[in-house]
Amino acid sequence: MTKQPEQNKPSVLVVDDEQQMREMIRSILEAEGYHVLEASNGFEAIQRIEYHQADFIILDVMMPKLDGYETLDILRKQSDLPVLMLTAKSAETDKVEGLKAGADDYLTKPFGREELLARIEAILRRSNVYPMHHNGEAISKEPENYQFENIQLYIKSKKVLVDDKTVALTKKEFEILELFMKHPEQVFTREQLLESILGLDYLSASSRTVDTHVKTLRLKLGEAGTHIQTVWGIGYKLETHR
Repeated sequence: MTKQPEQNKPSVLVVDDEQQMREMIRSILEAEGYHVLEASNGFEAIQRIEYHQADFIILDVMMPKLDGYETLDILRKQSDLPVLMLTAKSAETDKVEGLKAGADDYLTKPFGREELLARIEAILRRSNVYPMHHNGEAISKEPENYQFENIQLYIKSKKVLVDDKTVALTKKEFEILELFMKHPEQVFTREQLLESILGLDYLSASSRTVDTHVKTLRLKLGEAGTHIQTVWGIGYKLETHR
């Protein structure tokens, strides 16, 4: 039974050239109280983002004229809305391509109702656009910026400063640093960090993925990068110099 859209649930834009797929996703989401918008191709999706308020995007990869990757590239130039990509392909290279293009997670067709909802909720929990509890309820507003020693992190502008100088980070590097700065002195295992930066696909990834991201993040932060300490055999944490 379809619920009325709930005030604390985001609006979801479903972009897929297959009407049957859009209707199936709409049915699943509306049953959970989400407000659903639809677009049948990439061009229509871009227009809807310009003129309609959406908080989350489900974007199919294989579409005519403008595929999902091309659509995402255009969207990322004007918006940082969370994006879950859909595809019939399951190859790891296709998933990596989508994540590098700026997607927050990747779901392979066919998929079940519970997996779709779990991935959406996982992205929303990690997202600064619409933070949520595990039960779907909105949580209290978080600070818009964080500071640790000489590192400053600004949530909305996605900007990081070290000694008042801008440091250019990738989306994943920013997310790792944000997690550290929200929880200083807390040890995060490689598995926790993998889940944070790769979503539910973390089980198919390697711990080297985290090590590579952390190594690059440290280098970009310069001397401040030494605050990110390795906890041998476990993972990493952000700590002050003793």
